[in-house]
Order: sequence, then structure tokens, then C-alpha cells
Amino acid sequence: MAMASSIPNAPSAFNSQSYVGLRAPLRTFNFSSPQAAKIPRSQRLFVVRASDSEFEAAVVAGKVPPAPPVPPRPAAPVGTPVVPSLPLHRRPRRNRKSPALRSAFQETSISPANFVYPLFIHEGEEDTPIGAMPGCYRLGWRHGLVEEVAKARDVGVNSVVLFPKIPDALKSPTGDEAYNENGLVPRTIRLLKDKYPDLVIYTDVALDPYSSDGHDGIVREDGVIMNDETVHQLCKQAVAQAQAGADVVSPSDMMDGRVGALRAALDAEGFQHVSIMSYTAKYASSFYGPFREALDSNPRFGDKKTYQMNPANYREALTEMREDESEGADILLVKPGLPYLDIIRLLRDNSPLPIAAYQVSGEYAMIKAAGALKMIDEEKVMMESLMCLRRAGADIILTYSALQAARCLCGEKR
Repeated sequence: MAMASSIPNAPSAFNSQSYVGLRAPLRTFNFSSPQAAKIPRSQRLFVVRASDSEFEAAVVAGKVPPAPPVPPRPAAPVGTPVVPSLPLHRRPRRNRKSPALRSAFQETSISPANFVYPLFIHEGEEDTPIGAMPGCYRLGWRHGLVEEVAKARDVGVNSVVLFPKIPDALKSPTGDEAYNENGLVPRTIRLLKDKYPDLVIYTDVALDPYSSDGHDGIVREDGVIMNDETVHQLCKQAVAQAQAGADVVSPSDMMDGRVGALRAALDAEGFQHVSIMSYTAKYASSFYGPFREALDSNPRFGDKKTYQMNPANYREALTEMREDESEGADILLVKPGLPYLDIIRLLRDNSPLPIAAYQVSGEYAMIKAAGALKMIDEEKVMMESLMCLRRAGADIILTYSALQAARCLCGEKR
């Protein structure tokens, strides 16, 4: 068999002029065969280069090849005082001096996988803008919702949480529509699971969207929110959602004992695989206003301070955390988010469970409003606020900015 005629695409010949003291090869070797004529000449030349030992010998002999000179030290502006260097052994700025180093040493990261996208749904066909939440809509459950979920999935957001706007005619003091198996939420879950089987669907477990009183529980005639009777209704609601295909049920009602009761009800119906994300530390906050406009779920009287937590309280969050852990919660949530970073860190430091933070409607609306007035860079502030929630200890973030933030992370234009 004839020897192969050449090594195709061999590197260009060695240039001895670039290296002091090195000689060019005496000759090149070209091994030919009858087939060689079919290959262009430029691909048939095999060049013998100088060996590593020859380069090393040249350097040892002091014949060092040229390289760029040592860069000059940058000049300080005129008038800069001449002072002795501070006797510092550690200068933290050294690890921040370039984008590459800052990226290498970044302690907290954020990705679209960390987002859960809250979506408002209603029975209508049209997508209705929510005035206090620019960019958010009550989505038609059959069309607008499906399109919005598709957009989110395109940029890596594959988790959503559903919040329904229920017609007034279906609301009642006991919120029975909450566990209607053919109600708006169960129908929507079935539709989404049929379209996107791997979509992670979180649901809200509370009576306020279904209550004619606008409270999270059943209201007694003297205005007291009835705890155990409400929990009974919530269990039926959670089971109806699980039957439709919900992956995670999320009790936001703040009734005592509801996590354990939901766990028992789900297990009894064969839904051991369905997770519970408990609103562990949900505060009676003024940041919820735009959300209640979106769902028309403001309390018809009074407030929610007898069941939601006092914003002044810190240690109480540990009590709620321990109860939820012992009752079988899979995820612990803090709501609101940014004003309660200390509570997120408190739960993170004291529980091995995943921690969720809810960047609520008021937080979203403030950033949008300030951005519209050109008082801040909306996109930068949005991303910073989300990173702060992650830094405080949140594993996942429920945020109305999920789609916009994910597009930013993916490098897309708004």
C-alpha cells in the first residue's frame, strides 16, 4: 500500500526570522504517491518545524523571542496627593477589579428556574388590563392564559400560580365555589396540563376569591373568622385542585392547623405526591392593594389582622415555621418579599425546607410607577430586587416580573 501523500491543511511553515538564533529547516519532506496529483499542492506540503528543545535552548542561551513590553502604570490626575500606601494586608477591592473576577466570586445567582409566575384568570375571552399593575392582565383562561404560559416557557419559566377572578353571582359566605370540580381553577389546570404536561402548577388555597365577605375564611355574624370550619372548606378545595392535576397547593389563608389538615385530606384521597407550599409568614401588609383590585377580593368590612401576622413581629415567624414543618409543609413562603428580607433569612437559617418569597403586587407596582416616571432604571431595579430576595435565602420567587426578568436573563429585548 502506498504511503499517504500528505497531511491536509498542515500549519504554515515556521518563520525563523521571528526567533533569534534559530535556523530554518534545511529542507522540507514531501512524500508522494500516484494519487497525490488529485490533491491541491497547497495541501500536500508537510513542513518540519523546529522542536521544543530548540526553542528552549534558544531561551536558555538568552535569545528570548520578543513580547509586548511591560505596560506603564496609569497616571493619576494632576493634583492627586502623593501619600504612602496604607499598611493593608487585605484589600477586598482586589476581588472586584474586573468583570471576570466579579463574576467568578459572585455568591448568589438567579435564573428563570427560580421564578414562579403568578397569573390572574377569568371566565371572559378578552385579556383585561389591571390598572394598578401595568403589564398584568386578567387573562382569558382558554386563550390568553395559554399564550402567556407559552411565552414564559420559551424563556425558561416553567412554574405558574393561578389566581381566579370569580363572578359575584358565584360567591357565598362559605365559599362553596372554591371546591367546585368544574370551577374556573380546576378547568384551567386541566387545560394547561393537557397542553403542557410538564408545567408545574401551583394553586392558591383560600376562600377570599369565593367569599361574598372578601375574607380568607368563613365570617361569623360578630365578625370573627371561624378557623376550624374554614379549614374544612380548604381541605375540599385542595383536593379538587389536586384531582384536576395541581402539583403544589398553597394555603394562603393563615388559619391555624390548616397544613396538617390539608396533608391528611390529600393523602386520604391518594394525592401523596402533591406538595404543600405554606404561606408560613404572611403579614397583614398594605402592599397587597393592587392584587385585591385584580381579583375584586377586598374585605367587605374590617381587615385581616386577626389571622395574618403583625408586620412588627419577628419571632412569631419562628412559631409559624415550626408548626408548618411539623404538620408536613414542603415549602415555606414569606409574603411580602423585599420589606421582609429579615424574615426570609430567619426561616432560611432555621429550616432545611425550601424557602419561597412573594414579591407582591405593591412591590411590583412601585417599581413600575417609578420606572414610568424615569425616576429609576426599571429593569436594573427589578433585577436587583429579585437578586436581593435570592441573597436573603429564597429558593424560589413568586413575581409578576417573571417573564420580563427571564427575558432579561436570556438577553432578550423587552
